[in-house]
Amino acid sequence: MSGGNVTSDGGAAVTARGICWSTSANPTITSSKTTDGTGTGSFTSTFTGLTAGTTYYVRAYATNSAGTGYGNQLTFTTNPVIGATLTTAAVTSITASSAVSGGTITNDGGASITARGICWSTATNPTLADNKTSDGTGTGTFISNMTGLTDNTTYYVRAYATNSTGTVYGNQVSFITNKIELAILTTTDVTSITSSGAVSGGNITSDGGGAVTARGVCWGTTSNPTTAGNKTSDGSGTGSFVSNITGLQPGTIYFVRAYAVNGAGTAYGNEVSFSTPVVLASVSTAAITAVTTTSAVSGGNVTSTGGSVVTARGICWSTGSSPTIADSHTVDGTGAGTFTSSMTGLAPNTTYSVRAYATNSAGTAYGNTLSFTTQQIITVTDIDGNVYDVIEIGGQVWMTENLKVSKYRNGDPILTGLIDSEWNSTTTGAYAIYNNSNANNDIYGKLYNWYAVTDSRQLCPVGWRMPNNNDWTILATYLTNNGFGFGGSGDDIGKSMAATSGWNESAVTGTVGNDQASNNSSGFSALPAGFRNYNGSFTYLGNIGFWWTSSEQEPGSGNAIGKYLQNDLPGLVSPAYAKNKGLSVRCIKE
Repeated sequence: MSGGNVTSDGGAAVTARGICWSTSANPTITSSKTTDGTGTGSFTSTFTGLTAGTTYYVRAYATNSAGTGYGNQLTFTTNPVIGATLTTAAVTSITASSAVSGGTITNDGGASITARGICWSTATNPTLADNKTSDGTGTGTFISNMTGLTDNTTYYVRAYATNSTGTVYGNQVSFITNKIELAILTTTDVTSITSSGAVSGGNITSDGGGAVTARGVCWGTTSNPTTAGNKTSDGSGTGSFVSNITGLQPGTIYFVRAYAVNGAGTAYGNEVSFSTPVVLASVSTAAITAVTTTSAVSGGNVTSTGGSVVTARGICWSTGSSPTIADSHTVDGTGAGTFTSSMTGLAPNTTYSVRAYATNSAGTAYGNTLSFTTQQIITVTDIDGNVYDVIEIGGQVWMTENLKVSKYRNGDPILTGLIDSEWNSTTTGAYAIYNNSNANNDIYGKLYNWYAVTDSRQLCPVGWRMPNNNDWTILATYLTNNGFGFGGSGDDIGKSMAATSGWNESAVTGTVGNDQASNNSSGFSALPAGFRNYNGSFTYLGNIGFWWTSSEQEPGSGNAIGKYLQNDLPGLVSPAYAKNKGLSVRCIKE
């Protein structure tokens, strides 16, 4: 601060007065200046914008119409800038992750405070290189909030203030953050229990000194479930929450605990348990296959036991629309999974409804309803008047009996009555009856050599023909692919082809070596007629059925392809036989 005294106005009014200053001698009003009124007399002037620690030159000035006059020159040096003076406030409001401090700046050191706040660290004498706050400028008291702290940890704190000379720090204070404990909570009783869901929840009464970042319930079928298993996620924070438990299995005991996660880990509430109710099993009905005049194949798949042991399963059928186990039914094991069922004793040309079923302690559940119609019985008569039943299998129509005809289609008799040597040597079509017994003819039909089979006069009735090897292959493939093999084995189709009587004890009838008896589910009704050997002898009656095809082994060879079904082999075999053997014949519709 300076000023001046205008002792004479020089005979003209003083229009401006003040002081001017500079770091050079003899400052003028072109330098820095003040304007402090007009006229004569004393005035006071204030310097601003000075630089600390600098020498300045000062002169008063007065301006009238004659110009500007200056007073004597004075000099002074400004004080140097020093660091601010400040103290650090005590730490308060301590939690596991935050605290409050601050400071008071009592002297700015001769220069403006451009930054202030606190800094902290787990090491002593923290600086701005550590964690810090920025809490404004200037002198006075300020408050600082520390966040992101680690629980149960010692921290050191200092206030700081920055002016043009640098940053100075207040006294150091220290504090220890609170230790985070596990949250405290309880588990809500389970309500709204169904076979697949329930409602529970919890109440977090203390966060343990740390924020609860996740909460919910966890459950399992063993005691003390954890969040490593099934769980819900129901927000954060303390207080009550509701949890929906889903994906449960019926008829099962479950254990439930609420959980809460904070910085100390995962805390669990008390354990509660509940049981889902048993419900009916879930079962579907398998597609219907292998339909004959008197039988068909279906089954089902028990996809859920309903929480109780499935004690019986199978299919039921009737001519009504919704069959139950009070109607005809099978029993095909227990438990879940797929099963195959065979329907027998059906009436020809009749429509049936079928449903799979599964029984547990809740009762009997039924699958979807399917329907089918059994094949119609059709007959064909040969030229002798013998009547044969026929059946459709996979689009082919076969006789279900071995041929018994004694004449060709045109009425010519077929050669018969040959003795062994004649049978061996003939190349003419001929037939024989096993052991020349009419009883065998009635049951098993006649045995023909291959020359009769391929005679142009034809054995089969009008509209029918001898099957070739490919016809038999089509039959076997259809049976293999459409559920006629036992246990899924295509080689086992013989059981579905063999008649249920007329066989000696064998694997085909299920009395030796194999747990499945023949069921003739295909309706083919194969019988073991044996054969007449090329030397004239008869063998294998009751044990093996042999049938000709119209196909040679090789063109012009002495052998032709046959088929046989044996009592201790499950499948249909395709050997080549000498053409003068006597085998059975089955005709196929043209």
